Amino acid sequence: MDLNTPLLEVDGVTLQYKTPQHLVTATYRVDFKIWPSDRFVLLGPSGCGKSTLLKAVGGYMAPTEGEIRLRGRLVTDPGPDRMMVFQEFDQLLPWKTVKQNVVFALEASRRLSGREAEERANHYIDKVNLTKFADSYPHMLSGGMKQRVAIARGMAMEPDILLMDEPFAALDALTRRRMQDELMSLWEGTRFTVLFVTHSIPEAIKIGSRILLLSPHPGEVKAELNTATSPSEAMELEGRIQHMLFSEQIEVAENV
Repeated sequence: MDLNTPLLEVDGVTLQYKTPQHLVTATYRVDFKIWPSDRFVLLGPSGCGKSTLLKAVGGYMAPTEGEIRLRGRLVTDPGPDRMMVFQEFDQLLPWKTVKQNVVFALEASRRLSGREAEERANHYIDKVNLTKFADSYPHMLSGGMKQRVAIARGMAMEPDILLMDEPFAALDALTRRRMQDELMSLWEGTRFTVLFVTHSIPEAIKIGSRILLLSPHPGEVKAELNTATSPSEAMELEGRIQHMLFSEQIEVAENV
């Protein structure tokens, strides 16, 4: 694909869902484009529609308004060209080993079978530095290791885009930082395209090449920012983002 052509286009997307009491508008007319090898981060406070938007990109819910296109094709349902990694640790099959979990995903998608699936599984398990644990079961792994298996499983499918919904939020601070470093190292080696959801400003700056800042509920585009290239720029960017989010909260409070 031409690197100057968007891989993913989100065009005027409004997302709504029903609760027993209300019709909730999660996002309102959101626009953005993602190019091949982008590390694109959706950042905003809780309830701004980040995860809902990720589910829509994954094909798990349809926009009320607007369109989502991948490689120019309308997204209408889930597919192996979009793989999701969640924050929960129980996304692995507990009765299968690390390798079997990755192989099972490949075989279930009918993209590979037999030796090819095992070879690819071994390749990506090695990429996340878990070769020594390939025959271990999920209950034998730490939370960070389970997340690495989930990432390996998603990458083994070689999707057009990897969708990550706050994948490190449930980890302790040190493990979270190590996983961020490992994800960046993995990206440097393969240059995969990732759409990453977080409510952590430092995490967004560390992971992203671009950040889409969403306003509080319902989520609207507040700004699209390029991330920093030096520690001083990172500190300045963090301050700008905090100011934009804080000023929005003040405006909401004053209008209540």
